[in-house]
Amino acid sequence: MSETASPAASREPLTPDICVIGDSPGGLAVATAAALFGVRTVLVRQSGSALPLNEGARGQALRAVAQRARAIADAEPFGVAAGAGEIDYGRVRAHLDQVSARSAVSDSDERLAALGVLVLKGEARFQNRRQIVVGESVIKARRFVVATGSLPALPDIAGLAELPSLTEDSIFELPKRPERLIVLGGTAAAIELAQAMRALGSEVALIARDGLLLDEDPEAVGVLRRALLGDGIILHEGRPILRAESHRQRPRVVLDGDTKIDGTHLLVANGRRPNIAGLELDLAGVRSDGTGIIVDASLRTANRSIYAVGDCVGGVAAGPMSSQAAQHQAGLVLRNALFRQPTRFRREWVPRTVHGWPELASIGLTEAQARALGEIRVLRFPYAESTRAQAERQAEGLIKLMTDRKGGILGVVIAGAQAAELIMPWGLAVQKRMNVREMAGLIAPSRSLSELSQKAALSFQAPLAAKPGIRRLIGFLSRFG
Repeated sequence: MSETASPAASREPLTPDICVIGDSPGGLAVATAAALFGVRTVLVRQSGSALPLNEGARGQALRAVAQRARAIADAEPFGVAAGAGEIDYGRVRAHLDQVSARSAVSDSDERLAALGVLVLKGEARFQNRRQIVVGESVIKARRFVVATGSLPALPDIAGLAELPSLTEDSIFELPKRPERLIVLGGTAAAIELAQAMRALGSEVALIARDGLLLDEDPEAVGVLRRALLGDGIILHEGRPILRAESHRQRPRVVLDGDTKIDGTHLLVANGRRPNIAGLELDLAGVRSDGTGIIVDASLRTANRSIYAVGDCVGGVAAGPMSSQAAQHQAGLVLRNALFRQPTRFRREWVPRTVHGWPELASIGLTEAQARALGEIRVLRFPYAESTRAQAERQAEGLIKLMTDRKGGILGVVIAGAQAAELIMPWGLAVQKRMNVREMAGLIAPSRSLSELSQKAALSFQAPLAAKPGIRRLIGFLSRFG
């Protein structure tokens, strides 16, 4: 379609092939790809749709600033007298806004219109199984894709709703750096923001009522926990929160034992909830629960004409969703909706990352999930064995592999520097059901952290060297020169 964005409302129903509700990363991916295939496409930009922090442009920009600040602070052990770096938070904010503006260009109404996407702005709601209304516009589409994303969730803590607080989305709007920041939550976003603001000079207290990263590998989480404490972040983990209150017009959180945590700002990063209120999904025959819109492995809802992707999805696809994973889901939906190809979303193939210092990344099954399948082998290889990690003073961390008895790769966890980069080849290994011996046979670039992955894979062979039969074979062959 070649219509410009936000057309005047029409009494005649619009009849596109695909209508995308929501402009989250998955929704934009569906709309742009469908239009490129020549499919008549409508995109509804919902107010209140929100991009998860750890994939937002401002979040990435803030981490980049914090990384530079950390590099200056950590320069002295290398013999570099960098001095105390001053943080001009006004310029930091300008950098965040600039990165955000540049990132938004590719998803602008003008670009979408140029691709042939008709953009409507407003709140969408289903009127029946095949029709939605947006303002005065009615849309009857052959296929709908709900991609409304998620919103920050507020935990059930006495007094919290009455206090002014920041979210993992709104913290980027602060004109000044928080002097003393209280962070509520044990999520990836909580850890990332706590470390970033600490690097920029804020005093930070992190309160993880239920613990840190409950779904991640405990050994890997331990690496991050030690890093948080090493950064000077005050960590309160696994302690009940009695209430939140205002003290001298500033936030205070009271823990069990009458422990009082005072700050100048309060950040709630306790997780997110699907942004599906007001869609009237029941009128469309679409089921949902607390996790989001219930879908099957092909991302279809109970109404076979309606799909859902991204953070608003529940059922077998429920869980935090990166923009890359949502875009992958978008590809699956288009293959199914346009080409009638059978598709299956595999959550275990989605890399899970925490962009802290150090990073944490994982793919495939966790150790607990792998053990539930039967006998496995767990291989561990420390970062301290890497000359590069030692040279860069980033030797804290490990690579952990879960394999079956024959070496089939079931899951991988990396906690350490550049973990999000190092996990990529392991994602391929998990998807293709590769054997650890194949990874061991790769030649890693010299003087790179990639050597850690190769050495971790090679450690699978280590027990063979101690077997008497192998030693006798080597001894026998040595007689022949």
